Amino acid sequence: MAGNHSNAVAEGKGKRHRVEGPQKHIVSYIFSILLTVLAFAVVAAGEINTTFTYIILVGMAILQIFVQMAFWMHMKDRGHLLPIIGIIFGVVIVLSMVVMAQFWVWW
Repeated sequence: MAGNHSNAVAEGKGKRHRVEGPQKHIVSYIFSILLTVLAFAVVAAGEINTTFTYIILVGMAILQIFVQMAFWMHMKDRGHLLPIIGIIFGVVIVLSMVVMAQFWVWW
């Protein structure tokens, strides 16, 4: 059985599993730590406009989500279309609920 698998891979008929080294994980971990430290620094500065601080924090949070999902949850790989569609659908539902709640409170 093992002989058949190695022959199929050697002939190019089977799928090869691409091994990821730790380099991408180390880089994404350092990037995540950097984003977290920057978020704390922006809040600790206190001299920046509050609205601008919120915009920066939300932007860094969205970037952190993409880093986490791409490198730690492997959503960048093939075969993850259905979970990505589900996540996008969930985000749309939550955002629409927030907008509806705002209109309900305002009126």
